[in-house]
Amino acid sequence: MDIKSMKYYLYWLYCQFELITCSYLMEPWEKLLFYSFNITMLVMVLYIAYIFVPVHITMAFQFFLHLFGNQHENTVSIVK
Repeated sequence: MDIKSMKYYLYWLYCQFELITCSYLMEPWEKLLFYSFNITMLVMVLYIAYIFVPVHITMAFQFFLHLFGNQHENTVSIVK
């Protein structure tokens, strides 16, 4: 894929995005607010996913290990 066709494809995707969101009808200041809000929400969702998803995966993994009998020994029982 050459650069020129990639440029036209990205422009086509941008036009499709504007048609779907009806942002082509907005004034420039409205577009700025709309895109700023959308980018802010996207960044927040990605950040939250980066922080919380690994924790939930780890907890689910530990739950299923405990469920199937692969338990870690308690340190108190080792001392006795």
